[in-house]
Amino acid sequence: MFQYKGHFFGVLFILFFNALAFSQEKEPRVNQERLSRNLMELATFGKNAQNGSDRVAYSDHEIAARKFLMDKLVSMGLTVSIDYAGNILAQRKGKNPKLKPLALGSHIDAVPNGGFYDGNVGVMGGIEVLETLNDFNLTTEHPLELFIFTNEEGGVFGSRAIAGKIDESALKVKTASGYTNAEGVKRIGGVPEKIMEVKRPKGSLHAFLELHIEQGNNLNQTGTAIGVVEGIVGLKWWDVTVSGFTNHAGTTPMKGRKDALLAAAEFVLMVNQVATSTPGTQVGTVGRIKAFPGAPNVIPGKVVMSLELRDLKSAKIASLYEEITQKAQHIAEKTGTSFAFSPIDATSDPALMDKNIQALIQKSADQLGLSHMTLPSGAGHDAQDMALITPTGMIFVPSIDGISHSPKEFSTPKAIADGANVLLKTLLALDTTELK
Repeated sequence: MFQYKGHFFGVLFILFFNALAFSQEKEPRVNQERLSRNLMELATFGKNAQNGSDRVAYSDHEIAARKFLMDKLVSMGLTVSIDYAGNILAQRKGKNPKLKPLALGSHIDAVPNGGFYDGNVGVMGGIEVLETLNDFNLTTEHPLELFIFTNEEGGVFGSRAIAGKIDESALKVKTASGYTNAEGVKRIGGVPEKIMEVKRPKGSLHAFLELHIEQGNNLNQTGTAIGVVEGIVGLKWWDVTVSGFTNHAGTTPMKGRKDALLAAAEFVLMVNQVATSTPGTQVGTVGRIKAFPGAPNVIPGKVVMSLELRDLKSAKIASLYEEITQKAQHIAEKTGTSFAFSPIDATSDPALMDKNIQALIQKSADQLGLSHMTLPSGAGHDAQDMALITPTGMIFVPSIDGISHSPKEFSTPKAIADGANVLLKTLLALDTTELK
């Protein structure tokens, strides 16, 4: 019996040793089932009757979700804190504490009745990467930091604070939850009076990575697994006021009118023509319009509408704007009206992703056998502000039918796991790469 036990335990020892050796040699991969399960659990916080998410920033739903995530991060052995802007920060030690931290992350707040993937994929994908490192007993050279940013949907608030772009006026902005940013930050454990202290010096991080759904249809339509983001477009907004002459709709002949709404209609068509007549990925949109006095029997004497232009190059936005204003003047002369353009402060400059990190993302996808394409991001992200202080890269995964900010937003579990594996592989590559 004793010999049998010895043989039995000897076999167990050999099996354990072989398994350990195998785990050390095996290429680390994320756990797709765990990642999908965690995403679905996060989705329960704020899920509404329309099967959408009401987890807007600073809401009770978000507070509950934040506690869920912080408890999870602590259970993984990470050091978890909340900065003065309300950003959640989870830290994992590296082999060399003198090296700059390598960061990743995204956000969990949603638009009202939004989806369950925008932002969430980057947060849960980042957590899955850290769990995978734990699974494989891997310690990076650099310390690691995971950010869960505050109020991304209300103007990338948390990442702007880290980049030093927050001022007192931003604290007074009322959000979708009904709270101002200052009130909301207090609700989630921040200190608005000290928010300026959140700013990170340029070069204080080794790099930053964000995983995200595309929120467009390029990857989905082409059957491409990974999007390598070349940059996040800049956007400029204007209020456009068209002034004509208010008069009686029944007694004023058609040829004698100065109809501001007619001029505005031509303007809308012209913006579309300008945006589509030049090669590139630029977009132009008139998304809001209001006629005055707004009565059925009165010729509109005034129209106020919006103009938004987006592109990866500020010079391109400027040239589009110049062409639009020139053509608006021609419309004014033809219709007997006038146009006035007033810039709106809610604008951002283009943010280019680091070329070296783009190359590492492409290499990681190639090594994983995943197809990839380079493309711009037409939507804003926390990465655009992080790019101001550190080399930054962004990884997209396909959105089915390009749908986002909707309960119908969806990315497949495999697509998300593919993106998380590229995130993991790129993170490990960055850990041993000098960036200029």
